[in-house]
Amino acid sequence: MISNSIFKNTVLFLVLLMVSCGVSVKSIEERKKKKEAAMDNTSSEIKTGAENYNSYLPLLKDKKVGIVTNQTGRIIVTSFYNASKDPNGCAKAIKRDTLSVVDFLLDQKINLQKIFAPEHGFRGTADAGEHIVDGKDTKTGLPIISLYGDNKKPKKEQLADIDVMVFDLQDVGARFYTYISSLHYIMEACAENNIQLLVLDRPNPNGVIVDGPILETEFTSFVGMHPIPILHGMTIGEYAKMINGEKWLKDSVQCSLTVIPCLNYKREMAYSLPVKPSPNLPNDQAINLYASLCLFEGTNISVGRGTEKQFQIFGSPFLPKGDFSFTPVPNFGAKEPVYKNQLCYGDDLTTIEKVNKLELKWLIKAYNSTIEKSKFFNSFFTKLAGTKKLQQQIELGISEEKIRKSWDKGLIEFKEMRKKYLIY
Repeated sequence: MISNSIFKNTVLFLVLLMVSCGVSVKSIEERKKKKEAAMDNTSSEIKTGAENYNSYLPLLKDKKVGIVTNQTGRIIVTSFYNASKDPNGCAKAIKRDTLSVVDFLLDQKINLQKIFAPEHGFRGTADAGEHIVDGKDTKTGLPIISLYGDNKKPKKEQLADIDVMVFDLQDVGARFYTYISSLHYIMEACAENNIQLLVLDRPNPNGVIVDGPILETEFTSFVGMHPIPILHGMTIGEYAKMINGEKWLKDSVQCSLTVIPCLNYKREMAYSLPVKPSPNLPNDQAINLYASLCLFEGTNISVGRGTEKQFQIFGSPFLPKGDFSFTPVPNFGAKEPVYKNQLCYGDDLTTIEKVNKLELKWLIKAYNSTIEKSKFFNSFFTKLAGTKKLQQQIELGISEEKIRKSWDKGLIEFKEMRKKYLIY
């Protein structure tokens, strides 16, 4: 039997030992709980396909890789590290680094051959429709091939040294946002040249909205390549599956496609883009209003290019004078804005509630109040709308309710087709 004095001395020794090490049972438990909580928080956050790297890095090992990306191809890498010089190694913290997916792949010793850049360029600094030239990335030295202008589809010789193509672009869910047009041509080129395609999926910030007229194939263009509504409600990975499944590529070819899904993502979740997807979509409000206001690009109305409120305001010198006005001037993303240095009257939508459909009321209002209706629409409007009917309906004074009703059959059929390709 242990005597009381020995027992007391043993307890005292253990207490002194723990104090001298700067450790207590309570502190150990607290640190353990904090670490577990931190791990739970990071695991429950939405992770893009790019951040789901354990699913695709093995597919790139020992392969010659090309990548289609721009400034939206960002990846957050999370790791744990010792936050102090605690000799017991108990203190841990989270380290989060934001990298270009290009830099991340190079860090992982992936054999990147070249970068393919869509509209707005690799760094996302070019105006909409501006000619992008081939070049070299100053940071990595990798060659950059433009996918905008005359070279929308990579040529066979540009793909000769590639085994696998990675596609990582942030879409916004609108038919005329040309990243999905670039996706089409990349898929077609990969199919024709027996190149595997990996699409790193990203959430659609307008992912719950399916709305608008279905594109009629006679009006196919780079701002509308497939018979879908203006707002398709799919991620770019789901959309790639649809292109393949519906055999929309030339000669009905299909590419070898793998979609790397997002983690912890549901379509209904709000998603705020960490970077501008293009120069004139500066924030969540602009991204939400983009599909509705982009129809103005086929009219004589400005959507705020040349201001700091792009796709959040609209107006022109031909609308009635009112309380709100703006004057476009050259700026980042709009070197020669419509109505440069001219006073425009219109509406400010920067503080309105988020829209959950394709809004026509502003388009109809502007047409009804413009000074010269015969000069309101231009030929680009039909390409954006994907049909001649919408312009005709507005000119005939048909109500918004009846216009929307005319979309019902096409939307019902599209939603049924769409079900086959949904991931989330």
